[in-house]
Amino acid sequence: MITIIDYNLGNVDGLANALTLTGIKYKITKNENDIIGAERIILPGTEEAFSAVKKLHLLNLFTVLRIIKKPVLGIGLGMQLLSEFSREGDVACLGKFEGIVEKFTDTISNVPFSGNYTVKIEKECLLFQNIERSAEFRFRNSYYLPVRDYTWATAVNGISFSAAIKKDNFYGVQFHPEESEKAGLMLLKNFSEL
Repeated sequence: MITIIDYNLGNVDGLANALTLTGIKYKITKNENDIIGAERIILPGTEEAFSAVKKLHLLNLFTVLRIIKKPVLGIGLGMQLLSEFSREGDVACLGKFEGIVEKFTDTISNVPFSGNYTVKIEKECLLFQNIERSAEFRFRNSYYLPVRDYTWATAVNGISFSAAIKKDNFYGVQFHPEESEKAGLMLLKNFSEL
């Protein structure tokens, strides 16, 4: 079963609908004990980083997410929160991935970066199993994580940036699989089977 963290800043309803479509069992919670006991965890996200980190601290989930050993998938802002620091609100994040979340500049990029785009898979990853290389995913972000050693897929918005990341039991996707039709549903299914 997947546990979706509800901290009032994620697309929880859309994600729940996508999981229902794939037949994946899930639970929505903000309870620390539920999250500690979860098999797999999704950290969704929209809104902005400073408010998200503040909410995680208020719910006593910040430290839990730093030490959890189960598979964790950060989506959108949820992926950015796995980094060390975000320029959005100048806030320290969970520190699971090295790097600083930067803002796209309107001189070289679309701000916000929004729409369906193909990602380039840089390393084989179980999240992308049975997904066509030409599949498109839905992006909606003004901030990005630069390409690093833990980048598994990239996208381009004037510059190449991390579209998917993985390190140990932590996974992140900058795009929104719950809004990415067949490819997104397959990615969620793959995560549910890790």
